[in-house]
Amino acid sequence: MAKYGLVGKNLAYSFSKTFFTAKFEQEKRKDTYDNFSLQNIEELHNVIKTNKGLKGLNITIPYKESVMPLLDRIDKEAQKIGAVNTIKILKDGRLAGYNTDHYGFARALANYLPMEEKTALVLGTGGASKAIRYVLEAMNFDYKMVSRTASQDAISYDEITRETIANHCLIVNCTPVGTFPDVEECPDIPYHYLTNKHVLFDLIYNPRETEFLKRGFAKGARVSNGLKMLEFQAKKAWKIWRS
Repeated sequence: MAKYGLVGKNLAYSFSKTFFTAKFEQEKRKDTYDNFSLQNIEELHNVIKTNKGLKGLNITIPYKESVMPLLDRIDKEAQKIGAVNTIKILKDGRLAGYNTDHYGFARALANYLPMEEKTALVLGTGGASKAIRYVLEAMNFDYKMVSRTASQDAISYDEITRETIANHCLIVNCTPVGTFPDVEECPDIPYHYLTNKHVLFDLIYNPRETEFLKRGFAKGARVSNGLKMLEFQAKKAWKIWRS
């Protein structure tokens, strides 16, 4: 019997535990999957030490970047992205880091291609946005970052104009704004400029229909939550753990 789990904060509504528990039951496996809610990523070594038989971990917000210095080996793509969401615990106890978020996003986004133009707005500049940017670059999208504070690499929400919205077909929410229980919140963008030429992609999956997506759908945009992306990245993580 092997053990797997999810490392992050506030994990009560985690997709991963539900997904893998159902998978193990369906495949009649005795493997288990648990949530490990940590106050500090330094607690990771204690989790591994006290859970014998642990083979792999998923890493979620807010530890996708801060976990990297604790790893013995990091996959080239994860290094390029600058974030890790999957850890394989090797037979000798060393920790190998990977990123399957980019695979999940690319597979989920494929359902909405082609778009009128390969242009995107990426809302948020944290660890969750890094895999998204990696995919957009690989797909030759021209994208612009949006942050609460303007910088050399990003515009602020206040700087989003009608022209900004018109010139960016894909809008990806990489922030936690709108996550349960704060379901009435949404990123501060001018939704009234959206059209049926837009695609709104939210990395959030709880609730399934965020306020961000509701407002986009009301303007005729095609919309997607983060559930498909999570399913694809989870399947990829499973392959890594089993390889």
